[in-house]
Amino acid sequence: MKADFVTDTRTLRPLAAALTAALLAACAGPDVVPHEVPPPPVTSVAQADRQLAAVARERVAIEARFAERERVCYDKFFVNSCLDEAKERRRSALAAQRAIEVQADRFKRQAIVEERDRNVAEAERRFHEAEARLAAEPPKPTPEPAPPPRKPAAPARIAERDARLRAARQAEAADAAKRAQNVREFEARKAESAARQRKVAQRKAERAAKAAKEAEDAKAKAAQDAAQPAAK
Repeated sequence: MKADFVTDTRTLRPLAAALTAALLAACAGPDVVPHEVPPPPVTSVAQADRQLAAVARERVAIEARFAERERVCYDKFFVNSCLDEAKERRRSALAAQRAIEVQADRFKRQAIVEERDRNVAEAERRFHEAEARLAAEPPKPTPEPAPPPRKPAAPARIAERDARLRAARQAEAADAAKRAQNVREFEARKAESAARQRKVAQRKAERAAKAAKEAEDAKAKAAQDAAQPAAK
């Protein structure tokens, strides 16, 4: 009877070591998700359009990778930990694509405002040139009585020009406020991502410590059980 118990004790020791290694391997997952980085600068409307198209494609790829990662997680020992990390990777990747989309949209809106300003300036230049030509032309002599003077068109054109300029300035002010809001939202997302990453790392450490303690307790109990018959 004593020989059988000693044999069982010797068998339990490698099993406990194997269990410890399996638990530690299950706790070890992929590296923590990368920090969000600012998107590359946009220098043209064509580049902004290309980035928006790439964002649409990348979002589809992100969802596909997330679905594949979910499938893999259900075959692992710590399913919830694996799913948490997969969700965090998906959220971080989508946030990065959203930042690229916001910057590209902002660049396109700014390009529209600048084009409108150039058109207004060009219209104003042509108006002044036309007025200068009219002022330089001498009146044509005619024996007939001169027709009643026309109302000058300059005030109406100036009023129209001023209205366009005011509209352009208002649009620019609104766009600046939105840009500031986008920056604040981006910084908030960065802070939230950092906090989530800290939580994920903390949960990993806690689970690893718990697994190690359970393995150590099992090893100590096996040693205690082996020592009791010897003492008798």
